[in-house]
Amino acid sequence: MLYPSIDKLLNIVDSKYMLVHVASRRAKQMLENNHYQMNERDYVNKKPLGRALEEVEKGLIHVQVERE
Repeated sequence: MLYPSIDKLLNIVDSKYMLVHVASRRAKQMLENNHYQMNERDYVNKKPLGRALEEVEKGLIHVQVERE
């Protein structure tokens, strides 16, 4: 089973596309800067994309959508 669940994540972020965008940008930041918001041993996932999704689930990344 994948962690975190897509159902839980979609309760936080309205759109699958926005979730992919946010997680990919955060994963790139992790790779470039080697900066993590949690201790590395606290992550369940080993890869940056999974870790970015964990941060979204834990509320460490806030998604703000600008409406026109």
